[in-house]
Amino acid sequence: MAIETPNKWVILLPILAGLAALALLKQNQSEPLQATAKEQPRLVRVMTAFETTVMPQAIGYGSVRPAKVWEAVAQVKGKILQKHPELKKGAILEAGSLLLQIDPADYQLAIAQSEADIAATKAQLEELNAREANTRKSLVIEEQALTLSEKELKRQKRLVHDGSISRSKVEDQERALLMQQQAVQAQRNTLNLVPSQGALLRAQLARQAAQLSAAQRDLANTEIRLPFAGRIAAVHVEQDQYVREGEDLMAADDLQLAEIEVPIPIEQMRGVLHADGPVDLLNTPSPALHSRLGLAARVDLKEGVVSASWQGRFARMSDTLDPKTRTVGVIIEVDAPYAGMRPGERPPLVKGLFVEVTLQGKPLSNRLIVPRSALHQGRIYIVNTDNRLVVSAVTLSLLQPGFAVIGSGLEPGEQVVLSDLVPAIEGMLLQPQEDQQALARLKQQASAAP
Repeated sequence: MAIETPNKWVILLPILAGLAALALLKQNQSEPLQATAKEQPRLVRVMTAFETTVMPQAIGYGSVRPAKVWEAVAQVKGKILQKHPELKKGAILEAGSLLLQIDPADYQLAIAQSEADIAATKAQLEELNAREANTRKSLVIEEQALTLSEKELKRQKRLVHDGSISRSKVEDQERALLMQQQAVQAQRNTLNLVPSQGALLRAQLARQAAQLSAAQRDLANTEIRLPFAGRIAAVHVEQDQYVREGEDLMAADDLQLAEIEVPIPIEQMRGVLHADGPVDLLNTPSPALHSRLGLAARVDLKEGVVSASWQGRFARMSDTLDPKTRTVGVIIEVDAPYAGMRPGERPPLVKGLFVEVTLQGKPLSNRLIVPRSALHQGRIYIVNTDNRLVVSAVTLSLLQPGFAVIGSGLEPGEQVVLSDLVPAIEGMLLQPQEDQQALARLKQQASAAP
């Protein structure tokens, strides 16, 4: 029996219907609308460039040290008979306090011996003066006797010529004359020796006076007194200890003046050092030099919750420059570092504190400044009148911790971009928004004073 084949139109009809519908849709399809692309502006913070007076500053860090340290060294030897009861490390003592007393007995004996020697030498000088006076008187008498002997010899020579006396009488008189001449010469010789004997005694007296002065100085050196009001830094001896010459006894720090030596980069020092002409460092007194440089300083301590400030003073530059860090040492002085101390609130400026020093130079007027964050490898971003980005290369005349002074490449009134644009494409559309807080902060940094 034959199998009946399905009708082929059952399969083809749906396919043909789909093709017809697709053709109809394609015929009725319209061209897609082309939307115009619109550029989106980038929102940025800006600041209007302005000129102002700049107070150039340099900041450095260093440790406090006393301006003067006194180290007591034994100048005489002996036993420590007395020690101040408060002579301990850290104690604060008044000027003139007797700290140590070395046994003075040997030096008192030396003074007594020198005084006795001086008295003996003075007595010898007085004796010499008296002997000189007596010799001069004796010389006058001997010279008168010599004159009489000469006259007698002349008389006897006339008599022997007349035959009145013998020749032996004349010879006796001649011998008497010679003896008298010898007596006169002896007196003169004695007087001639007086100046040299006096010079010898006076030299001996001067030597003994020097010995007395040395003994008196040694006696004075048996007392070790504090030359200024200070804080004891070290004590090396105890009572009843025997000390020798040159032995270290103690050390004390001055409380009237403190110093801080801080390394400051040369570039920062160039910004704060200004003078109205050449400066003769060798022949200019320190007050005049400080006045010409116009430097001011502030010392700040920040340790946890403790914060304190002291008014400083530029003292001098250090003697060396660090070739590795390219920094120069600046020494700042602080008067009365212990003044105004309040326990728990304001500590004294003691030795060893690590502090921040702000050094400020003379004010610079009419300077154009921008925040350092606005610098991008020697360039800044500016918004032009069409709100488009302009990348401008600038030169810097001064670089400070918070801002930079622009030498060229920027004009007052131009809008400087403060935001960090990534990427920064020149000509891109921007939506500037003035940052008043950044402007106020920049003005405060520029005019900040120690």
